[in-house]
Amino acid sequence: MALLVPIVQLFQIILGMYWYVVIAAVIMSWLVSFGVINTQNRIVYIIGSALTQLTEPVFRKIRRYIPIMGGIDLSPIVLMLGLWLAQTYVSILIVWMIAQ
Repeated sequence: MALLVPIVQLFQIILGMYWYVVIAAVIMSWLVSFGVINTQNRIVYIIGSALTQLTEPVFRKIRRYIPIMGGIDLSPIVLMLGLWLAQTYVSILIVWMIAQ
């Protein structure tokens, strides 16, 4: 069991990194919506496109079950809650694996 701990820890790191990708995608969408940044800028477009490609497939699956309500998209909140729960479970799993 102890040999699997690094693999599970890597999974936990990936979940943590994806958490920040979701936050960056949400902030980027707000900045574009309020006109603070312009997607005509090539760098902004590339970053926005990368964030969209990383997050939109998951958002789309969540939106199938939780539609946009009153112009507010709840899919990032649901995804972040799911990521938090997964990270908590993985942390408990790591502690259990080390204790074995």
